[in-house]
Amino acid sequence: MIRIVTDSTSDLSRERREELNIESLPLSVHFGEETFRDGVDITNREFYERLARVETLPTTAQVNPEEFAALFRKYLDQGDEVVGIFISGAMSGTCQSAAIARDMVDGEEHIFIVDSHTVTFALGLLVETAVLLRDQGLSAREIAARIEELSARTRLLAVVDTLKYLKMGGRIRAATAVVGGLLGISPIITIENGLVESIGKARGRKAAFQWIERRMESEQPDLSLPVSFGHSNSPEAMAECQAYFADKVAGAAVLGMDIGSGHSCGARRDRNCLLCKGVRTGAEPHVPTTPRAYAPKP
Repeated sequence: MIRIVTDSTSDLSRERREELNIESLPLSVHFGEETFRDGVDITNREFYERLARVETLPTTAQVNPEEFAALFRKYLDQGDEVVGIFISGAMSGTCQSAAIARDMVDGEEHIFIVDSHTVTFALGLLVETAVLLRDQGLSAREIAARIEELSARTRLLAVVDTLKYLKMGGRIRAATAVVGGLLGISPIITIENGLVESIGKARGRKAAFQWIERRMESEQPDLSLPVSFGHSNSPEAMAECQAYFADKVAGAAVLGMDIGSGHSCGARRDRNCLLCKGVRTGAEPHVPTTPRAYAPKP
């Protein structure tokens, strides 16, 4: 049997993971001296409630190699093969931990590790696609190769509804945040080269959706693959986004997800880095967003 393994930043719900018959290992979330396992010891609602009260942004820590090794040994002992698809290696050491764990066990030739070079819904889409390929009868090696190819085509675009956390994380100055807030400026972010990038801005959510629409028109999404919509503590924004793009993704399988805590804060406890344009200073904030993910046509 082929086992699909991912991490909690894929934002696949427990119910969805059970439906797909996959395994997900949680990153750790740190609020000061308190530590929680993403999606296990802290729910999304609890995370956002805590986030609203703190003055210092939380950080995350990668899954350690020992956890991966224990899981890999269990599957190998059952005669299974493993395809692991994880958060961008530029954002977290989780994928590296999985690679280290592969070298720690007997039967490493049956374990295939894929750096998704992305996160959240885009990672979730890759995992969903891996399950489809598994169910179609592809080998573990073939699945890993296909997912590596698709990772380069997957797009994640998100509208940031508030500048508060960008200011807290040192991404923008206080004066800029105030002016931007008064003018209703919504930054638009994406993942490029495995890191968070700002690629545009718009005045208001509708204008931001129009910006994304123009980007989609230039790239022509491949609607034979799933498209995902989601939100971070803002389901009404996701509903608005889905309604706006409904006719533009007609025919594609549409998924809905909720961003969890494992990457919402973004800063790695082991590196304490800012995941934007390769700059590694300060902490990357959680930013309430209305993201969507898709893959352009090849």
